[in-house]
Amino acid sequence: MAEESWHEARLIPTSGINGAEEQERRATSALLAVVSAVREFGRALVKPLGAPAGTIETYIEVPFLLGDRKLYPDGLIRVSRGARSWTALVEVKTGSNALQVEQLENYLDIAKEQGYDAVVTISNEIPAVAGQHPTKVDKRKLRKVALHHLSWTQVLAEAVMQKEFRGVADPDQAWILGELIRYLEHSRSGALEFDDMGETWVSVRDAVAAGTLRATDKGIADVVARFDALLRFTSLRLGRQLGTEVVPVLSRKEQADPALRAQALTTMLCQTGQLSGTIRIPDTVGQLVVTADLRASKITCHVDVDAPREGRPTTRVNWLVRQLKAAPDSVRVETFTAHGRGSSAAELLGAVRQDPSVLVVDAAKEIRSFRLALSAGMGLKRGRGRGSFIDSVLGATDTFYADVLQSLKAWSAAPPQLRQAGPTPPDAEETTPHSLSSTEYSSQDGTERVEVDGVGDSDRSDDARPAEPLADVASEQH
Repeated sequence: MAEESWHEARLIPTSGINGAEEQERRATSALLAVVSAVREFGRALVKPLGAPAGTIETYIEVPFLLGDRKLYPDGLIRVSRGARSWTALVEVKTGSNALQVEQLENYLDIAKEQGYDAVVTISNEIPAVAGQHPTKVDKRKLRKVALHHLSWTQVLAEAVMQKEFRGVADPDQAWILGELIRYLEHSRSGALEFDDMGETWVSVRDAVAAGTLRATDKGIADVVARFDALLRFTSLRLGRQLGTEVVPVLSRKEQADPALRAQALTTMLCQTGQLSGTIRIPDTVGQLVVTADLRASKITCHVDVDAPREGRPTTRVNWLVRQLKAAPDSVRVETFTAHGRGSSAAELLGAVRQDPSVLVVDAAKEIRSFRLALSAGMGLKRGRGRGSFIDSVLGATDTFYADVLQSLKAWSAAPPQLRQAGPTPPDAEETTPHSLSSTEYSSQDGTERVEVDGVGDSDRSDDARPAEPLADVASEQH
């Protein structure tokens, strides 16, 4: 038999998984084993949960008595540092299985009795807001025990960033982490991506198109929550590709009270037929705004960019255009001027490349910022695949970042240039007798301003070159 058909031995095989119970047990054991074996990954995963830096021990299916019942949490994590220890029970779900309220409350009671610090849940559920748990439990049970949630998408993103970007010191540990990544990326592992907009997506979508949606309609809350969950999934997915922490942006009030965010999205959807959210990507010129227009069946991504603080209006436009060499002609460019309301001009990038002045309505008004937007068709299906809403959002975001956002750099002023000061060179022709010279060289010599093209000094380009010496400019005028 040819070697090409041989299957390489895997540390964590996906073969032999029969049913949800076996899938859940294998995923739990694989993850917890790697958490304790790969120091950097284990630390990155448990630190945000409140664990100290120390030795990590992990166990699966640890038995506990609660009253007259024997219960088996899926796992347990213990982090020890000197005399201090941090312990958490772990509950895992794979596939489409959801976390159960009764089960979690039982584990919270066990943790309280045992003096443990937390209960950690892992499933494919992605809460709408970071830090929010997807399952509502009795808040009284959280007084002494913390409840944390990790989605499998978040676990996978953390593993990829640690191995590919942050690094693992020990080569053998790096290989082990790579085996976990291979396992979680396999369709049979049960670690699924975000793949459903919910049962009420179609009815809400159709009501928006018909203009009959009301804030009290059944199902609108689920659609709004799933849209925010999709934004979080999009951020995790993009961060995994870029090797950095990409997060949705919420105001302080929305972070403190997630209901405010849900209410704002509900009002937006009913009034304009749109759902919108913002994503922050480190070291980019601005935040990426994603807007889904359900009435127009269109996904639009845009970013706002500050314009240079010097130069003529066309110079500022050219500064932007030169950075968009890879961007398609269909990108919409808008300009915003000082003291103006709304955009002053808008045109497609193809036309701006031919004539930058199409964005200059009034040369006397200063351009303060630009908005770059790219639109794509919106899928209608609730699931994944061709023609789905989820894939259209993911595709639009990836395309906009690759073609537009990653190429942009913020403007910065050039440093001031030193003027050459000193005595007249020996070979220079002296036009004024030395006896008539009233002063030595002054710092004010050569500072006279010369207006060129209506702008003080010369109109500095995006390279912010220094103004030409006065004598040179004068000679050109003659």
